[in-house]
Amino acid sequence: MKRLLIPAMLSLALSCASASADDTVDVGLILSLSGSGAVLGAEMKKGADLALEMSGGKLGGLNARFIYEDDQRKPDVGKTAAEKLTRSEKVDFVIGPSYSNVMMAVHTPVIRSRTILISPNPAPADLAGKSCNENYFVVPFQNDQPSEALGLHLNGKGVKRVFVVAPNYQAGKDVVDGFKRTFKGEIVSEIYTSLEQNDFSAEMTEIKSRAPEAVLAFMPGGLGVQFVKQYDQAGLKGVAGLYTVFTVFNGVSLDAIGAAADGVYSVDQWTYDLDNDANRAFVEAFQKKYGTLPSNFAAMAYDSVRLIDGAVAVAGGIGDMNAVRKAMKEAKFHSVRGDFAFNNNQHPIHSMYLAKVADENGARAVRREALIAEKMADSFATDCALK
Repeated sequence: MKRLLIPAMLSLALSCASASADDTVDVGLILSLSGSGAVLGAEMKKGADLALEMSGGKLGGLNARFIYEDDQRKPDVGKTAAEKLTRSEKVDFVIGPSYSNVMMAVHTPVIRSRTILISPNPAPADLAGKSCNENYFVVPFQNDQPSEALGLHLNGKGVKRVFVVAPNYQAGKDVVDGFKRTFKGEIVSEIYTSLEQNDFSAEMTEIKSRAPEAVLAFMPGGLGVQFVKQYDQAGLKGVAGLYTVFTVFNGVSLDAIGAAADGVYSVDQWTYDLDNDANRAFVEAFQKKYGTLPSNFAAMAYDSVRLIDGAVAVAGGIGDMNAVRKAMKEAKFHSVRGDFAFNNNQHPIHSMYLAKVADENGARAVRREALIAEKMADSFATDCALK
């Protein structure tokens, strides 16, 4: 009798442990939370935390746990964090990172572990086509999409000469490639800067000398604050309209830039004033909790958590991760963008908007001005073998 009891008790213990493991959704978040890239990571953390709070600390009806790792915007640190989360913590999902160069380092160890990786911001071209993967989902965009949309917009306005400036790393090159793909005019100059650069006087001088009709600038985080300020100080607003991607954001850079940001354009897949129930609830809750309008970064991290919440609910838990993947691909959640759908490469098909910084009664914000493209797919989905 005793010999039968021990295996039975062991079996019961293992069963309980398995049930307990399946009753908690563990999410690892790899974000840039220190150093010059921290402004983006801090916004994403706000959005993710708010999403979990608004769902009562549960995802898909199950208790949830967030484990944060700071990648310091360093690929090697991000890779170490990915290995820790997947090997030691054995998380069910990874959200992150904040920057494309870190994504290129994080992607392989997470995907190799068969853990689902959800990007709340970066989406390098290299991972959208032939290297697409069933465990890799991108919530915001493919890196090239906003600048592709800008090219379409400037074509429509009859703009012929554009000056392009971006940081010299993966996302910067994606942005420029995307713009070249759609813009039909002349790029009068194409400059790549350091991710640590603060003085853009040489770039301002060249913009003046080239006299373009418009300038495309991709300057993330603190780079954007300095670039937009110096653009204004150089008197260039009267020379060429400043069109940006990933540069001017509510809650991230506008307060630091101040009046110099007025009149600057941005191309975005989301703005705080989109008219749908999910977005109104998010913006209201964010303002109440943090005292500012949410940024694009906060909104996409919020949607990343909501995506998990919806998928786990549809799949009936995390016991069958194939069912979870299927539910994620079907995007059964209420996005802050309203209608939301994944393409075959698990990057979104969505609308792209022209937005503009305006100050109304002392409230400066990036406001939606026009629809550029509706149901826009990225340029690499046809190279992806996923169905």
